[in-house]
Amino acid sequence: MIKILHQKWKCIGCGSCVAVDMDRWEMDDDNLAHLKGSKHSETAQGTVEELEVEEVKDSQEAVDICPVECIHIKNS
Repeated sequence: MIKILHQKWKCIGCGSCVAVDMDRWEMDDDNLAHLKGSKHSETAQGTVEELEVEEVKDSQEAVDICPVECIHIKNS
């Protein structure tokens, strides 16, 4: 499995992830990106969203295009 991690506290709400991967990303009510279907956890820094997937698909482009580098892909 592959994990997509979103460090929501770093997000600036630019929407680039949504533009390249609308299947997995949307803008939330707080005007920040939200990883659809993700689990949320709280860290000392803030909220982390985590989604386990079988394929990266367009999420790699979301990682590459994010200006604040708050999206990460990890093999589990």
